[in-house]
Amino acid sequence: MNASADPVRVRFCPSPTGTPHVGLIRTALFNWAHARHTGGVLVFRIEDTDASRDSVESYEALLDALRWLGLDWDEGPEVGGPHGPYRQSERHDIYRDALGRLVQAGEVYESYSTPEEIEARHKAAGRDPKLGYDNSDRDLTDEQIAAFRAEGRKPVFRLRMPDRDITFTDLIRGDVTFRAGQVPDFVLARGDGTPLYTFTNPLDDALMDLTHVLRGEDLLSSTPRQIALLEALQRVGIGKGPMAYAHLPLVTGEGNRKLSKRDPQSNLFNYRDRGFIPEGLLNYLALLGWSIAEDRDVFSLDEMVAAFDITRVSANTARFDLKKAEAINAAHLRALPADEFARRVVPYLRAEGVVSGELTPEQQEVLTVAAPLVQERSVVLTDAARMLRFLFVDGADFTLDEDAAAKNLGADAAPILEAATKGLDALPEWTAAAIEDSLKATLVDGLGLKPRKAFAPIRVAISGRTVSPPLYESMELLGKERSVARLGAGLKRAGGVS
Repeated sequence: MNASADPVRVRFCPSPTGTPHVGLIRTALFNWAHARHTGGVLVFRIEDTDASRDSVESYEALLDALRWLGLDWDEGPEVGGPHGPYRQSERHDIYRDALGRLVQAGEVYESYSTPEEIEARHKAAGRDPKLGYDNSDRDLTDEQIAAFRAEGRKPVFRLRMPDRDITFTDLIRGDVTFRAGQVPDFVLARGDGTPLYTFTNPLDDALMDLTHVLRGEDLLSSTPRQIALLEALQRVGIGKGPMAYAHLPLVTGEGNRKLSKRDPQSNLFNYRDRGFIPEGLLNYLALLGWSIAEDRDVFSLDEMVAAFDITRVSANTARFDLKKAEAINAAHLRALPADEFARRVVPYLRAEGVVSGELTPEQQEVLTVAAPLVQERSVVLTDAARMLRFLFVDGADFTLDEDAAAKNLGADAAPILEAATKGLDALPEWTAAAIEDSLKATLVDGLGLKPRKAFAPIRVAISGRTVSPPLYESMELLGKERSVARLGAGLKRAGGVS
């Protein structure tokens, strides 16, 4: 392998199909971290040769995902670089030239056998008919080729696999060997020269001078084909031969099944929509196969870059645990400066329909004071937006959570709300401390209630929810008039008279 002596060059090369998923982003993250740790280069390449499946929307989604996460690239779309173009749909002339050189050198040959003929030969020899291609077209004569062409047959172009074991050292899994004959000659291109992924992916790796390939373990079985092709390309003057490989552990979901892009749990943007922040989500994705220390799960991207070692990635399957992802995200939310946390909540307030456009000075003031009150209680930013909603809305826009109201604003809540309203209405000053003293004197001392039973109806009447920012501070922010009005509305709901 040539990788050890050269500056590190790795790649992230997705196909623009569907929505970016967390397994794909985990691969991007590990490549990015390896490049940044070693002072190397991350190449971002778009593998968009399948016009029937690729889409502009998916391409834009990939760019959006990487930008949101802050995973920058050194060469690729919108950045450029010396090995472009970086979209495979723009590289067909390059593929055609390389295929011609391989054919001329005898590394690749035309194969005319149909699947039916291959199965028939296996049956005749007493083998499993589903074994696949049997290398029978390797040594066709010019006359045989001419006869096939005269029949109107269209060939495929196959690489001539070496007649030896192929062994490589996986940076995660150690030495891996594929025995001679285990991998048949495989197709690189159709008869019209249209290249397949099996050709374009390793060829572009060679042309872009990559040193390391970090990818999912589901691609491990294709490695001997890639090594053989890279060796053949080197013999015709393209690239430097095989690079170093590291096959990342499989990511599974519920029931230990592979987390596929069709699984809702895998959709990256679902996490953004819920209010995961890049720091939290990337921290958790890093734990899917790697750890910074045995006793530490929460770390920054800078800390990950400083500590990342691809040889310390585990070969064991990594299970996506949503609860742990949420806990990691909550830790990163708590670590944000208060003003930054408030800034990040704003888009989610808009998504909730709480505010529109730019915040007014009054709304900004409320948010600045209130956001720190929910920061410790938030797992994702939608939690914060929902807990803060009651401070920004009035009238018909203020709604009660029906489950919370049913449990906490029944008939037994009426005397609580009535007593609280009277006590608060008489307060000469409206501060959190004064509100706390009044409610405790009225409800705990006056009515002899336990605090939990006393304050639950107040919280639901004020915020509409059972979970809210601290009650007394919330009421101070809401103001006396609005607070008393909401307690009155809660009293009506409980069947009392406001």
